[in-house]
Amino acid sequence: MSNLTVKLSGEAVETINADGISAFPNECCGFLYGTESVSGERQITLAVPVTNSKEGDQRRRFEISPLEYMRAERYALQNDTALLGVYHSHPNHPAIASEHDLAVAMPYFSYVIVSVMNGEIADHKSWRLKDEAREFVEEQVFIESENSVLNPVS
Repeated sequence: MSNLTVKLSGEAVETINADGISAFPNECCGFLYGTESVSGERQITLAVPVTNSKEGDQRRRFEISPLEYMRAERYALQNDTALLGVYHSHPNHPAIASEHDLAVAMPYFSYVIVSVMNGEIADHKSWRLKDEAREFVEEQVFIESENSVLNPVS
């Protein structure tokens, strides 16, 4: 499970960033769709925002309803794409997966976290559960620029 890579299209990143900024100071969330190569490299071509259905403090938590997960799976099947993960924001906090993120994570999914500091995008990181343990491994994130050159994000 080494050298995991997630490539985010410019359109997907714009959607994630806009959702993170508009939800600030609360957490935003949404689904990630695209393709996965035989080597495990993921190309995220579409990000779709969903409502943060968490009751209580949405500044530190997000929740996606089971109905939204069902809709996401149906969308993937109907549009010949793969549901590859979930994104969410960390308002005024680094894009580091939290203990809560780990506790609710599902196998296989990529978890892209966007750090939104004082209403502005600061960083993007992605995490995936290890196959053999209940812990995250960081995926390398590349963001497509307007001229299609991929830029690594640290």
